[in-house]
Amino acid sequence: MGGRATRITARIVLLLCGLITLFTGVPYAMMQGEDLPFQSEWVIFAGALGLVGGFTVMVSLLPRSWIAKACGKARDEESLLTLPLKLLGGFAAVFYLFALVAFFAPHTWNLDPQLMLFLCPMYLVRMTFDPSPAWVWLILAPMNAAVYGALGVSLGCVWMILHRRR
Repeated sequence: MGGRATRITARIVLLLCGLITLFTGVPYAMMQGEDLPFQSEWVIFAGALGLVGGFTVMVSLLPRSWIAKACGKARDEESLLTLPLKLLGGFAAVFYLFALVAFFAPHTWNLDPQLMLFLCPMYLVRMTFDPSPAWVWLILAPMNAAVYGALGVSLGCVWMILHRRR
């Protein structure tokens, strides 16, 4: 029963990361670069977030047998989603810390907005208004971690599909 609970929890985490990634792309799609101090390729940011989020949601909702078939593994193999989940955890931890550094960096550092939006999609909030530290710790940094966790899942699944056993 422990394996089943782990699989269900993993699916829920994948779904949440994918939905948060899709939700994070909404401001990019709505603002379209208006009233910001620079021009950006907003379509690229929104499109990338949409692709990664949509893929992660799809992986979380697909039947286990379909995922196993695509990866060339047995349906009941315990390591079916091990690599994507490890990448999710690693990416989420690194980019949670990166979001904290990005938000608490002094304005005198003059961080490049294009690079910061790529590495921390929720940096858009800092550019439009100055959030409180509680917002950053409890909402914005976890959202950034979820976005990059979804990217880790996507990369892990693609890696497994491309390097499946024959």
